[in-house]
Amino acid sequence: MLYLVATPIGNLMDITLRALSVLKEVDVIACEDKRVSSKLLSHYGISKPLLSYHDHNADQMRPRLLDLLRQQKKVAYITDGGMPLISDPGFKLVRECQQEKLEYTVIPGPSAPLMALCLSGLAPDRFLFCGFLPSKTDARKTALQEIKHIPATLVFFESPKRVVAFLQDALDVFGNREGAVCREMTKMFEDVQKNSLGFLINHYESHAPRGEVVVVIEGSSLEPTLDKEELEVLLKKALENHSLKQAVDMVSKAFGLSKREVYQHALQLKSEKTGLL
Repeated sequence: MLYLVATPIGNLMDITLRALSVLKEVDVIACEDKRVSSKLLSHYGISKPLLSYHDHNADQMRPRLLDLLRQQKKVAYITDGGMPLISDPGFKLVRECQQEKLEYTVIPGPSAPLMALCLSGLAPDRFLFCGFLPSKTDARKTALQEIKHIPATLVFFESPKRVVAFLQDALDVFGNREGAVCREMTKMFEDVQKNSLGFLINHYESHAPRGEVVVVIEGSSLEPTLDKEELEVLLKKALENHSLKQAVDMVSKAFGLSKREVYQHALQLKSEKTGLL
């Protein structure tokens, strides 16, 4: 049986009784960093064999963990903090369990993205967790452009060293939306700064952030729209080198439009100018 166990994101008291019970009962614990996990386990008097499982060795370690599960061993999987599988390689382990019909379950608990969402004061009814974006500006702006029109609150992980650069890129792509930077959550120096992106940039240029950071940014307030003429021009250009389906996919994704709406326009173009396709 595989147990995906949530662990504290800072304060060691933020762990459930059920999580402690499972960690005491399993045969082995797979963890991201043995040094970090040892502090938590030692604090609660838990001594179990530890196996490292992280981004750099997951492909090599996964078969070993699966072998243990096939032998009916109880295996817990924990990260350095928070919910397993959120921005870590654990999902591949779960996928293998599904394929082999090996039992697994989740022991719920702390989650940094959800806590930051609650602390931010931004709309929580719809949100998108984006994890870490690329570290280079051009690639990061491309990633931000892809989610620019999504009408949902956006949640990101970011290194404190790149917070200002990230916020600047977000300002360039999104405009001066509201945002929140949540630092050191659950720890002694927990801090939340909520304001416009421009204000946050100025703040962190003079107050270099430290510790773990989650950035929350409000989503697009308006659905993207194109008038009929603009849409027809884009479709005609796309249809020059692509099939109807490909053209519809390209235009709808690029501008965040409904595929159904774009498809209807494409069909109309096809009927009016059959020689185009």
